[in-house]
Amino acid sequence: MRNRKKQMPSWSDVKTALECFDHPDLLELISDIYNLSKNNQDFLHARLSIGDDLLAPYKKIIKECMYPDIPNESVRILRAKRAISDYSKAIRDTKGEAELLTYFVECGHKFTLYYGDIDEDFYDSLMEVYGQAIKKVLTLPDHEQGNFRERLKKIMLSSNGIGWGYHDSLCDDYYGLFKASN
Repeated sequence: MRNRKKQMPSWSDVKTALECFDHPDLLELISDIYNLSKNNQDFLHARLSIGDDLLAPYKKIIKECMYPDIPNESVRILRAKRAISDYSKAIRDTKGEAELLTYFVECGHKFTLYYGDIDEDFYDSLMEVYGQAIKKVLTLPDHEQGNFRERLKKIMLSSNGIGWGYHDSLCDDYYGLFKASN
């Protein structure tokens, strides 16, 4: 008998299994998934536009990761980026994504202003997300860009004197990307 490599189940397999579910069974399954984790709840709230502030749970994660309240707690850049990605997967909301990207940089920037010089990886992440935020803002209608431009400019101006090429990179992105759009 040949040893066959077991194949992992795929979305196709799940889809086929779901086709035999009736409406009450699907609701029960979604209820179980909803109750499984806070992330699933946040995802469904965003996807279905339920609640007053869909960004709040994602902003909470970003703040906890990029500007932790507890002294000596480490910054968790990947977790903060994943919160932005999770929101983007849940709902196609360019303005919300621009808000989360800008908020990410604001929190990280505030962290470095308060605690001082961090490390190269930290600044590389802030510079990367800063550029992404500007690019996302540029996809918004002109009348929705002003507040974001001001917030991003404030970050850039207050970065003067911070090392690792941080200030220069923010200036290059701010003036280069926003100027290129005009």
